[in-house]
Amino acid sequence: MSNLKKPRVLVVANQKGGVGKTTTAINLGTALAAVGEATLVIDIDPQGNASTGLGLHRQDRKLTTYEVLTGQALLAVADMPRRNFILRDAIEEYSAHGSNPFSYILIDCPPSLTLLTLNAMAAADAVMVPLQCEFFALEGLSQLMKTIELVRDKLNPTLEIQGIVLTMFDKRNKLSDQVADDVRATLGEKVYATVIPRNVRISEAPSHGVPALVYDLRCPGSQAYIKLAGELIQRERVRVAA
Repeated sequence: MSNLKKPRVLVVANQKGGVGKTTTAINLGTALAAVGEATLVIDIDPQGNASTGLGLHRQDRKLTTYEVLTGQALLAVADMPRRNFILRDAIEEYSAHGSNPFSYILIDCPPSLTLLTLNAMAAADAVMVPLQCEFFALEGLSQLMKTIELVRDKLNPTLEIQGIVLTMFDKRNKLSDQVADDVRATLGEKVYATVIPRNVRISEAPSHGVPALVYDLRCPGSQAYIKLAGELIQRERVRVAA
């Protein structure tokens, strides 16, 4: 067996769309890499937005996670043995033999419960949940909690919630403060202190094929993701030390 350190695998997931999930995967991954933590972003959302946001345009993608998950068999995946563990097996094989080990692997999921999402959660150590500061935030979270419980029962009993990230926070809007207060009252220390603000530079960056941290390092959104990366690393150090 290899002595390479096993990467910490985090699924970035929320069954509600439009919450900043892909934006978080892209920019948190970039921020972690920027502070010296080798990070791999795996894009398993069929829309491929994380890949596009990192500058990998469709015509340039020779191989994708599709080939990994199907084993090149177009219709066989639904009947394959260990079909829910294909991604986990691939990550474990790479971790055992890869020459460039990663500290973190972030998996960007589609906003729905599919075989793709189940593969991601079966492969993960923990789930990071971006939560938009809007009225129905907690309702969407309750759906995700049910999915996590399902995965724990059937596929991955050690899966945990790594943290909740409040996104699209608008300090001019009292509703954002109210939602943040409600989420913190409900979930306590699971909620990150860092909040990701609404920021036009974050919205513009994907159209240029680069993370916001590359597009405009000094904008509030980029600075928030740098702080989030620092907070995540600190959480992980506490977890390992416990």
